[in-house]
Amino acid sequence: MTGAAAAVRREAVAGSPKISFAGVEKTYATRGGANGGTLALDRFDLDIAPAEVLSIVGPTGCGKSTALNILAGFEPPSSGGVRVDGRVVTAPGPDRGVVFQQAALFPWLTALDNVVLGVKCRGEARELYEPKALRLLEEVGLKGFERHYPYQLSGGMQQRVQIARALVNEPDILLMDEPFGALDYQTRLLMQKLLLRLWEHFRPTILFVTHDVGEAIFISDRVIAMTRRPGRVKCELRVTSPKPRDYDFLSSTEFKALERELVLAVQSEVDDYA
Repeated sequence: MTGAAAAVRREAVAGSPKISFAGVEKTYATRGGANGGTLALDRFDLDIAPAEVLSIVGPTGCGKSTALNILAGFEPPSSGGVRVDGRVVTAPGPDRGVVFQQAALFPWLTALDNVVLGVKCRGEARELYEPKALRLLEEVGLKGFERHYPYQLSGGMQQRVQIARALVNEPDILLMDEPFGALDYQTRLLMQKLLLRLWEHFRPTILFVTHDVGEAIFISDRVIAMTRRPGRVKCELRVTSPKPRDYDFLSSTEFKALERELVLAVQSEVDDYA
């Protein structure tokens, strides 16, 4: 989709949510079917606006990744539903790019070949996908590394390849599950700024799952804190500072106040459970 076409689509749905979770519940069966299974999500309701960056934080096991996987179409809800542009999600699709914590690149393919594998397998012409992939690799700071193999790239560089691979489909939605969790602190900061720069250029709707409340505040328009399992929305906080943000924002009054409120919200769930 061209930038103009994407803008038209966003404008068309500006009055309604891009993504809508409505009464979503997810129960995982236990071994032998005892005790009726484990309820991971319970009456999970959430709307996300077009081009919004929304992060989800919460205690371990609260269902953050489960919500993302249901939106991605990787697994179905037990009840309720998720809609994208008013259509029920039933399967994965190229409109939703996914970035995981581990880059999961094919070690025998170059950075460029990893980026284009999906579109190549769908039969898109090389003269269409290769220039686009090369531009994306340049956008994520990997110009000159197109022919390098994953073992020749740092962890941060591998994540950049994975982001380029997700963006090559020009998705309306980018789903990111702890994408910077395995990186060192300095590299994480660089990747957070890169993500904001890419958002400014491509304007996807982003759902970002993280355990790091500071990261969530830095990149987001809105942050959702979840309860402990079974996961529900406990509270939401809006970040009013305009994007893209610089590191000065990390010492601002707004950042400190939001960080304190989110830490207390998440910690209270952990303390209550303990």
